Amino acid sequence: MSLVLILALPFFGSIVAAFLPSNARNIEAWLAGLIALVCAGLAISHFPAILDGEVIRITVPWLPDHGVNLSLRMDGFAWLFAMIITLMGALIALYARYYMSPEDPVPRYFSFFLAFMGAMLGVVLSGNLIQLVLFWELTSLSSFMLIAYWHHRLDARRGARMSLTITGAGGLCLLAGVLMIGHVVGSYELDVVLQSRDLIHNHPWYTTILVLVALGALTKSAQFPFHVWLPNAMAAPTPVSAYLHSATMVKAGVFLLARLWPVMAGTPEWTWIIGGAGAISLLLGAYAATFQTDMKGVLAYSTISHLGLITLLLGMDSRLALVAAVFHIINHATFKASLFMAAGIVDHETGTRDMSRLSGLFRSMPITATLAIVAAAAMAGVPLLNGFISKEMFFAETVYFTGNEFTRYGLPLLAVVASAFSVAYSLRFITEVFFGPEAKDLPRAPHEPPLMMLIPSAILVVGCLVVGMLPGLIPGPFLHTAVEALLGEDTPNYSLVVWHGFNLPLAMSFVALVGGIILQRLLLSRQHARPGYTPFIYRFDGRRTFESILEGVDVASAFILDWTRSPRLQPQIFLIVLLTLAVAALPLLNGAWLQPQSVTPLDPLFAVLWLAGAACAVGTAASAKFHRPAALMLAGGAGLCTVITFAWLSAPDLALTQLTVEVVTMVLILLGLRWLPRRVEGEGDESETPIRNAIFAGVRRSRDLIIAILAGSGFTVIAYAIMTRDHPEGISSFFIEQALPLGGGSNVVNVILVDFRGFDTLGEITVLGIVALTVYALLRRFRPPPETLELPHARQFVAYEGKLLDRFSDPDPQSLLPDGVMKIPAVLVRLLLPLAAMVSVYFLVRGHNLPGGGFVGGLIMATSIIIQYMVSGVVWVETRQRLHPQYWIAFGLLAAGSAAMGVWWFSKPFLSSVAVDLHIPLIGAVHLSSVLLFDIGVYTLVVGATVLMLIAIAHQSLRLYRKPAIIQQHESGTPSQENN
Repeated sequence: MSLVLILALPFFGSIVAAFLPSNARNIEAWLAGLIALVCAGLAISHFPAILDGEVIRITVPWLPDHGVNLSLRMDGFAWLFAMIITLMGALIALYARYYMSPEDPVPRYFSFFLAFMGAMLGVVLSGNLIQLVLFWELTSLSSFMLIAYWHHRLDARRGARMSLTITGAGGLCLLAGVLMIGHVVGSYELDVVLQSRDLIHNHPWYTTILVLVALGALTKSAQFPFHVWLPNAMAAPTPVSAYLHSATMVKAGVFLLARLWPVMAGTPEWTWIIGGAGAISLLLGAYAATFQTDMKGVLAYSTISHLGLITLLLGMDSRLALVAAVFHIINHATFKASLFMAAGIVDHETGTRDMSRLSGLFRSMPITATLAIVAAAAMAGVPLLNGFISKEMFFAETVYFTGNEFTRYGLPLLAVVASAFSVAYSLRFITEVFFGPEAKDLPRAPHEPPLMMLIPSAILVVGCLVVGMLPGLIPGPFLHTAVEALLGEDTPNYSLVVWHGFNLPLAMSFVALVGGIILQRLLLSRQHARPGYTPFIYRFDGRRTFESILEGVDVASAFILDWTRSPRLQPQIFLIVLLTLAVAALPLLNGAWLQPQSVTPLDPLFAVLWLAGAACAVGTAASAKFHRPAALMLAGGAGLCTVITFAWLSAPDLALTQLTVEVVTMVLILLGLRWLPRRVEGEGDESETPIRNAIFAGVRRSRDLIIAILAGSGFTVIAYAIMTRDHPEGISSFFIEQALPLGGGSNVVNVILVDFRGFDTLGEITVLGIVALTVYALLRRFRPPPETLELPHARQFVAYEGKLLDRFSDPDPQSLLPDGVMKIPAVLVRLLLPLAAMVSVYFLVRGHNLPGGGFVGGLIMATSIIIQYMVSGVVWVETRQRLHPQYWIAFGLLAAGSAAMGVWWFSKPFLSSVAVDLHIPLIGAVHLSSVLLFDIGVYTLVVGATVLMLIAIAHQSLRLYRKPAIIQQHESGTPSQENN
């Protein structure tokens, strides 16, 4: 249960933080910090079991037959990352409290911050690969929000878009790779996958799986050639950079590579793809960082380099290299987050991060300078600091790596050169900012920040010192449990000590330190002469390349649209139907479908029914040009023939649903017909001759007729082929046999909708709610302004069809009908509402065993409300009944979702049913099921969606006048022609 809390608390805190007041920075920071510390405490409580080699698991069935469950799994490696995420999150929350300005929308920051923390915890704690990918993509979305936090800045928007595009595309590749792994292994559970090394290695898909997984990991960890998004993401607030780009998000890629190392590594393909990307990133990032003038730019490229070091280690076929990679993950998160905080403090207190303007800050900011110096020394690999030990382990692995001549000599040389550049940019980061003459033209006078702002950086710097001096005592047990969780019995023996004697790795460290100092001195004068100039690669601009690719996509899209788009709806529908027809015809090419095995004799009465339906369809097409309402009525006639057909074929549920749908859609379309534009007779302009227009119209109608005949014939052939074939092993017999024992209902259709295929129904009602809200949002701009709805003395007047009505004394719109037209007494229709409500509820509760259900009941209720609008008018209905369809939609989704997830408490899969039998006095035995709650959700959402669309359309017939005009019209009796 504690694993669930670790995962759920950040998301809960994200929701709470979003609703906190904007001036409550202390509350929001305390909320985020406490949630992070509580999650860390819960993780620490599991460490004794983790130390004993146990794996803590929680599994909630979701789709067990397909190997997809909600599974949480914590071993030593996941525990290590969970501690980094939560403890670093607590420190960043404290730091952000003093970094963020009171003018910033702080609730939004902490809301996205906690959501990202929860997403990262979901990645490291997921015991199912599909679930891991979902959280993986959620990290991309939440990081997009954090990077674009200052959305008024162009660089923030561009950086966020670049990061989301690259990492999101990588996540889709990862999803494809995970699906292939599940197909090869037969399960998506991580425990099963980690035991399937030989099965994956020997499968023909291994290389494809490796490429797809590598694309997901390398894009997330900003490795070559996908590294371009990380420097552009530095437009985010510094707390975001310190958290996402040093300790969490960019570590997700190397986490995945390390997690899958036991089953994916050990092949030449792995070494060249993973190791090659890491080697290039290591050298390229270190080289580019040396020439940056922005403090965060230096740290961004250095992050690419250090992640390249980790990726290169993971690309080696060496267990000791895996140990070094995991160790450097810890060390890099420590010193890099501290350096980001130092850069943020300098920017916060001086107003700039430009190293060409900064100088001599040690005098005014000695504490900040001291912390930054120690962290930069750790990044450079200075002895007695944590970075030195993991970098020396890296040197050892390059020296003892077994391979061809190129790798045996090339890898050590690459390691020394990249480390020399690391020393150079670390030294430059310190000397140019904190030493030298005191800067005179800074935007703000530099001074030390509040003490509480320094504490997070100080804690991390102390960690760098303690780990560097006592590596076996402090990080040793944590590192051992993490490596043992990855390698199990194959965990190698290694020694975490400061001094290994005089050996080649120590000599390489000395050469790198001296070489870096010399390199920094040689480049110093050149750098001052041309600030920001990066030799050899200055022409390769990642942001410009990315923007050029997007522009190319836009140009190609515009070209395609120019050939396919049209201001008229018919050509667009023509293309959609034509493509659908072509795709649907593909299965019919083999001809096997057209061999009927059993044919029922044709009933003459049934043939007459469909001749009538066909006549209505033809009449619809013929009369649409002249009289749209008549065409709508004829379309309703064709729909009625469909209703009778369903009833004829013993499908009362479908008949009821189709009948109610026909009624509701007929009324809604009828209300919307008046807003349709006039028909366009020709494709040409007004200068074309009537004969030319007539020819174009004839060709268009002939084209549409041919498409309609082909589409109708195609569906007829498909229906005929399916209904005339014997299916001894079809799914229909399964549903009929299992509806009662598995679904708890005798109405097979309803059981299919709310149980067997409940996920489809949940998706469909969600789409229905979205459509209703979209229609309302598109049409609400035509609604009258709010000031016209309230008048003094509780008197409000409306202009309806050219007449002025008092909304209280004359609420009946039927008074506007011409003489001689039969009027329906409004009171009778109002009395019909409770009766219709009872009927709708009756169909709702009987639907699981008899024809009915939530959809039918909801449409019946919606129909009764539509009649109220038609007879009593929009004013009377909305003022007397106070309908809030948005609440109905929200309640419907909440009820359906609760029914779907509530069964988890009973250890049942997602969208299963839980039943209970009760004995109620005076009533007797009552059978209750969670399916009823799901059906209630369908019912309320259908009512809310239908009524919301009705309101959106009905308001277009209601024109209200502004207050002075209304009063003047009422007094003079001459309504104005101007409306609002």
